[in-house]
Amino acid sequence: MPDTGKRDYYEVLGVGRDADDGELKSAYRRLALKFHPDKNPGDDTAEERFKEAAEAYEVLSNADKRGRYDRFGHEGMGDQVGFSDVSDIFGAFSDFFGQIFGGQGGGGVRRGASLRAEILVPFDEMAEGASKTLSLRRRVACDDCDSTGSADRKPPLSCSACGGQGFIVSSEGFFAMRRACPRCRGEGTTIENPCRGCRGEGLVMGRREIDLKIPAGVYDGITLRVPGEGEPAPNGGAPGDLNVRVRVQEHDVFIRSPEDPADLFLQVPVPMATAVLGGEVEIPSLEGSLTLDVEAGTAPGDTIRVRGGGLQRFQRSGRGHLYVRVLYDVPKRPTRKLKRAYEALRDVEHGEPGPSRRSFEDGLKAHMRHIEKRKKKK
Repeated sequence: MPDTGKRDYYEVLGVGRDADDGELKSAYRRLALKFHPDKNPGDDTAEERFKEAAEAYEVLSNADKRGRYDRFGHEGMGDQVGFSDVSDIFGAFSDFFGQIFGGQGGGGVRRGASLRAEILVPFDEMAEGASKTLSLRRRVACDDCDSTGSADRKPPLSCSACGGQGFIVSSEGFFAMRRACPRCRGEGTTIENPCRGCRGEGLVMGRREIDLKIPAGVYDGITLRVPGEGEPAPNGGAPGDLNVRVRVQEHDVFIRSPEDPADLFLQVPVPMATAVLGGEVEIPSLEGSLTLDVEAGTAPGDTIRVRGGGLQRFQRSGRGHLYVRVLYDVPKRPTRKLKRAYEALRDVEHGEPGPSRRSFEDGLKAHMRHIEKRKKKK
């Protein structure tokens, strides 16, 4: 069976392959309570486990889907399963969560939808941590009706068609079919005199200013979850969450390490005389600048580590390191004075080649001897 990267649904719920409906429901109830977003604010791992458990229960609690999964595994499900957002889960299993958290079943108060946004953060602000204000267009409370949805601000009435249940049951032969009430659209209540401004929803489109804290050392592409700042829910339900994707601008000279994002790389051109003789070079740092000690005989491409010169580790203590890669600063148009100095150096180097040159020359001599031997054989 091809590997889809997903865990076995029975393993996710912690049940055997012969588990009945009661065992499945009990196992899912335990996981839903454990990983519920309201109990794990800001925890992306818990949210993924919450989605994973819902997907497993959605398949295994459906006889047709379970049979297909048992025969073909994940490949047999295609892209017809899974939830992209926790609000989809609450909508799909409204009865289930109503029973767990004291709702009203199908006519219970719905949770608001979660929203997504993106914010661009300069590298320097990411390094120090920052507070940003995000202007978000979303639905807000209607001022015309004080978000009641009613023009006369009267509370909603229990739906006469479904008796406030939010669903109706119809019989088709031996089967009883349950569906959302068409009169109240599954809400369980109706408004006699809807507000014109919001059409009875209690919400209108507006703009919301949200304060967002950017933690120091945050990764590029990470999503920060802001509980309760998503779409408001009609009729007083809990609001959804806001998921903000962080994009970090690249720096002019610092490059983040792909292995450890707290480590930084920096390329520094060093005068050849300083690299040969040793000396000090001023380099940039996150706090301004610092003096780097270059040891005598430093070769081009050598890396010098500055401990603690990197970024604050994201959601951890300590800092990364700064790795300085040495480049030789070779002038393309040297002054007369500098040219005379290099000419004098060249004369000396011919008589006193460095270790790399000597090694190269030894290899060159061995190569030429091999060529001569091959010519003699011919």
